[in-house]
Order: sequence, then structure tokens, then C-alpha cells
Amino acid sequence: MKLVLASKNPNKLRELRQALPEWEIELLEAPEEPVESGRTFVENARIKASYGRQHADPKEWVAGEDSGIEVAALGGKPGVESARWASDPVAKLLAELAGASDRRARYVCELVVLSPDGTEVRATGTLEGEVANGLRGDEGFGYDPIFVPHGETRTMAELGNAWKSTHSHRARAARELSHRLALA
Repeated sequence: MKLVLASKNPNKLRELRQALPEWEIELLEAPEEPVESGRTFVENARIKASYGRQHADPKEWVAGEDSGIEVAALGGKPGVESARWASDPVAKLLAELAGASDRRARYVCELVVLSPDGTEVRATGTLEGEVANGLRGDEGFGYDPIFVPHGETRTMAELGNAWKSTHSHRARAARELSHRLALA
């Protein structure tokens, strides 16, 4: 089946293709991206899916995805602002946590998929961990060079894209989505 991802992010496309091999996934061809005005990840994912539904072929499934990092010592920030928090959000996060002993964080991914008839299927994936003291590794994107998942000593960027394809917050959301679609 074909799924259109309402995004222009090739990294998210690559990760979802790896996590959902049974789907043919393409990026939405639209003049712009929708405004992420939601207060939660799921609201933003729903906004993107609705936008995709308006611009995709009516016979195709569409997906909206929103994800980010929540840091305990910052009261959950940057949260839904993860990508827009600063011109260099990773540097800002490291600066905000300089000297902090509580470095707990979690990645969150929300997927909202709309069928051709408009039926919504939603899935959530999280990955607990902590923020490293500095950048390490060269794979992944976003906060991956500073995020160390629980049970690991390396950052997601050090663990690499192959590890992410089965263990990341996005991979977990994709697995839940596959399960929910199988039940539908």
C-alpha cells in the first residue's frame, strides 16, 4: 500500500521506510508545509495528516508525524518546539543543561494516519534516556548526537541508523501503527 508522509524531511522518510517496509512511502508534494500550531505532538501530527489529506491523491493513505525531545530538568522543553527552539537547538540544550545533574530526557513520536475515507489511526512511540555532556557520533539527525538511550552508553548518533531503524521512538511508533492497522 502507498502512504504519503506530509513532510519535507528526508531523514524521517528514510526512518519510516525502514520501520514500515510493507508500505511504499513518499513525501507529500505540496506547495508548503502546514503550520505546526498544535500544543502537543499529536495535535501537530493531526494538523500535518489533515493537510496531507487535502493535497494527496484521494486514494492514498496519508500520515502526519511530529516528534521531539522532552527534558525533565527543563519541565519538558523543548517539546513540540524541538525543531524550532533555537537556530542551533542542540547547542542551546547543552548550554541549558551545563552543570545539571538531572539529564533525563525522552524522545516522543506521534503518528497520525488517515485512510482514503478519513478514518484516523494514531500511534505513539517513546524512548527514554538522558542528554550527554557533548556531541558524539555522526549518524542520525537532530538531537541524536547528544541523546543516550537507557541501557546504552553511546548516543543515538553513535549507535547509528541501523540501530535506530528498530529501537528509536519513530520505529516504536511505526510498530504500534502496523499493529493498529492490522487490527483495523
